[in-house]
Amino acid sequence: MASGILEVLLVNAKGLGDTDFIGDMDPYVIVQYKSQERKSSVARGQGGHPVWNERLTFKVEYPGQAGEYKLSLKIMDKDTFSADDFIGEATIYVKDLLTSGVENGSAELHPCKYRVVSATQSYIGEIQVGVTFTLKEEKDYDGEEYGGWNQSSF
Repeated sequence: MASGILEVLLVNAKGLGDTDFIGDMDPYVIVQYKSQERKSSVARGQGGHPVWNERLTFKVEYPGQAGEYKLSLKIMDKDTFSADDFIGEATIYVKDLLTSGVENGSAELHPCKYRVVSATQSYIGEIQVGVTFTLKEEKDYDGEEYGGWNQSSF
């Protein structure tokens, strides 16, 4: 099993409908890969055209236990006096990227646009995201054990 780092570059979003009646919405993104979740900064007052230019990283094992290799991006609107509003979501499938990264040491999906859909599955805009996978070098194992629970001197 190979392991490495999956780095997600959140660039920007366009065409998102504004959910706030007064002022512009304050969007942020929750990115989830399997059980790991990362949250971007809040693009305060940027409305339906936020810019993040932010990197989020995930530890990845390939092949892993579960068969789904996807990034889920949920775009939310930060609200002060009520619960945050769900704006929409996008999904990026990364299995081919991971396969290529394991074979070549690294692989990259240059920033491109992904469709954002609402809770009713209708198109509401796009988000621009880039993804990079870098294989972590495994240390050479020479068969010797150094310490550990079984060899402790208690």
